[in-house]
Amino acid sequence: MKKIGVFTSGGDAPGMNAALRAVVRGCIYYGIEVYGIRYGYKGMIEGDIIPLNSHSVSNIIQRAGTVLKSARCQEFREPEGRKKAFDNLKKFGIDALIAIGGDGTFTGAKVFFEEHAIPVIGIPGTIDNDIYGTDKTIGFDTAVNTALSAVDNIRDTADSHDRVFFIEVMGRDSGYIAIQSGIGGGAEMVMVPETKTTINEVIEALQKGWSRSKTSSIVVIAEGDEEGNAFEISEKVKARVKDLKDIRVTILGHVQRGGTPTAQDRILASRLGLSAVEGLRDGKSGVMVGVINDEVTFTSFGDSITKQKPLNKDLIRMVEILSI
Repeated sequence: MKKIGVFTSGGDAPGMNAALRAVVRGCIYYGIEVYGIRYGYKGMIEGDIIPLNSHSVSNIIQRAGTVLKSARCQEFREPEGRKKAFDNLKKFGIDALIAIGGDGTFTGAKVFFEEHAIPVIGIPGTIDNDIYGTDKTIGFDTAVNTALSAVDNIRDTADSHDRVFFIEVMGRDSGYIAIQSGIGGGAEMVMVPETKTTINEVIEALQKGWSRSKTSSIVVIAEGDEEGNAFEISEKVKARVKDLKDIRVTILGHVQRGGTPTAQDRILASRLGLSAVEGLRDGKSGVMVGVINDEVTFTSFGDSITKQKPLNKDLIRMVEILSI
């Protein structure tokens, strides 16, 4: 193996640059040439491929986003598009790939590996922490801390005005950000896609707080909750509690994707980046590298894509107990 290509794809996550840095410097350490593929699969098809060296990744470990950029690519979904991508890799003499992204990125990498037999290892970079085969994904810790900071700030104004705030965080299919920022922020209720929470249960939790003379409340909602988004849930609550007037809704949105990556995300990304390089050198392919119980592991793309990562039910139980 003489040349490795690395790219980021899908939604950006704080720590992707740290992973890129580790891949580049790991390759240099082992005497492997490394190429950056800009704009993910789109750049692979268009031949937007550049050589990288140690200087290329200097002073990026603390930067959020991705210096290689990211883009969606409909063309890569078709066999003809993937053939163009493969031909471009061959032009540059690239022997193997490292893909940094989420389940969409790994789905593309799995098909690409099966069709063209080019070795590829995935690095899980997504703030949702919804990838099976690793305890945490790159960007999750930073996103939780960003959300928690917002919850803390909102709690201040909620207390000042005796208000109920419904705060929506990212998590279309995963409640990891919601549950951890909710517990850390002392929320009265957390609503996540993994567990059904009815409007009646939300109202009951709020009323219990009011019965104990609580004058403000926080409800944290993952965007993919079954009852709807934060605006829809707030309207349902308002319709059933007629004397509840002062309700506010805050959507945190893409602010959770930005921000300087935490130490935990930088270290995780660095560890996974180097392990991906070493995994390719050891002959591994068609797998994602992760960390489980502080040990580096490799999980097949098939499992990482299709198996659901369970949410710790104890965390959900804690919300009710600690909101008393």
